Amino acid sequence: MPRITEEYRASRRAEIVSAAARRFAEDGFHNTSMADLIAESGMSAGAVYRYFRSKEEIIGAVAETALTTAEEVFERLLADGATPSPAETVTALVEGAITKLARNAIEGVDTTRIAVQVWGEALRNPEIAERTGSVYQRLRGHCAEVARRWQAAGNLPADAVPDQVGAAMLALGQGFLLQNLLIADTSAPAYLDGVRALLGGDLPARVELHLPAAAEPS
Repeated sequence: MPRITEEYRASRRAEIVSAAARRFAEDGFHNTSMADLIAESGMSAGAVYRYFRSKEEIIGAVAETALTTAEEVFERLLADGATPSPAETVTALVEGAITKLARNAIEGVDTTRIAVQVWGEALRNPEIAERTGSVYQRLRGHCAEVARRWQAAGNLPADAVPDQVGAAMLALGQGFLLQNLLIADTSAPAYLDGVRALLGGDLPARVELHLPAAAEPS
């Protein structure tokens, strides 16, 4: 019998996570059964259970994928000692939510729909709450680092608390995600015009985002 490699296991696990994400994005966590997930994956029940013991474990894996994509945004923003402004940071988070979360984190799945479900699931599932809290603590910490650098450059009051500024920045990014899903006429460029007006005129007059067709404002 041929030896099964770690790469093969990782690939099969990723296939199950992608299949689950498709079903969760369409039907939600609680309207999707384990049988639905097995059918969507195209694998046998035994193959799926080899990688995940329960639907809860699959939800956890999908949630982690949906929540951690924003890390890439901060890797780029904070590289080489850069000093991005708070408004630039919110812009990057919004663009990341559209171009990364909406299409690229799991191929063909709008994982912003999953991210919002994860927030609700965290209120009832301690394991998801722990994972979610850990991810958002890191993201809030990155936002606080933006604030510290912006303050050190003389662009924030000396008595401003970077952790508080970071929490507000993260909330602006999360707020766009929620509005984009719940309010039909939400426009990313218009939202960012509001961010610029609120945080200061340190952005171009019009931010051009490369929106996927399904997420373009009507």
